[in-house]
Amino acid sequence: MDVVAKRVRRTVLKMVYDTKSPHIGSAFSSIEVLVALFGGALNLSPDTLDSPDRDRFIMSKGQACAALYAVLSEFGYCTTDDLCAFAVEDGVFEEHPNIDRSRGIEVSTGSLGHGLSIGAGMALAAAIDDRKYRVYVLLSDGELNEGSVWEAVMFAGHHKLANLVALVDANGMQALGHTRDIIDLAPISNKWEAFGWHTQEIDGHDFGQINAALSALSAEKPNAIILKTVKGKGVSFMEDNLLWHYRSPDDQEYELALKELSE
Repeated sequence: MDVVAKRVRRTVLKMVYDTKSPHIGSAFSSIEVLVALFGGALNLSPDTLDSPDRDRFIMSKGQACAALYAVLSEFGYCTTDDLCAFAVEDGVFEEHPNIDRSRGIEVSTGSLGHGLSIGAGMALAAAIDDRKYRVYVLLSDGELNEGSVWEAVMFAGHHKLANLVALVDANGMQALGHTRDIIDLAPISNKWEAFGWHTQEIDGHDFGQINAALSALSAEKPNAIILKTVKGKGVSFMEDNLLWHYRSPDDQEYELALKELSE
């Protein structure tokens, strides 16, 4: 899986470089959990995208969509040609996810704070309809500043939506700086627990810990997995550097990053 994650990072790097797109740091911090999910944890495959019993995945932190598209391509949900149509006029993939269930994109996202509410609604529908699918929602820690997130947290806790899994990519940074300096939510886990969620806090770049957490979900409460990650993970000069929330690499930076990701 580590080899796959490195390959996905190279794909994301090229997508961002070719189109001069932003948010490579946000994409790089989410790659391991996306690989773990689409690499086997989800009850989902390119052949079951129309199944009413499929697991649902929502990329609430839509700014990191390049990582999602690269992972979907890696596991056969879309083609490499689709990736070449990222962030271009009349292209297949926009700079925030746009609903396309034929390619594994469950809902349109990117306006932060909406994904968990959508996921809670899907999870409640499954409970009402006696369906066994789970709903997985990937959020950013900066996104937790949105009040709508906490409305969904309270709603899911009240209804004991054990089929709902919130994955918080806690890389410690958001658009204007470190999350601790803007709205400090630490300790994050305690807040979710207070609303009736089963929580786990793990290294979000360690496949062993990710897979173990996904295998230890509560059957009684909604689940929150706090993924401690590094913005820009995988390229030394991008790691924990706010510039890479916005910038795309120039020619020299691209070559340096590609060299690191090829070692």
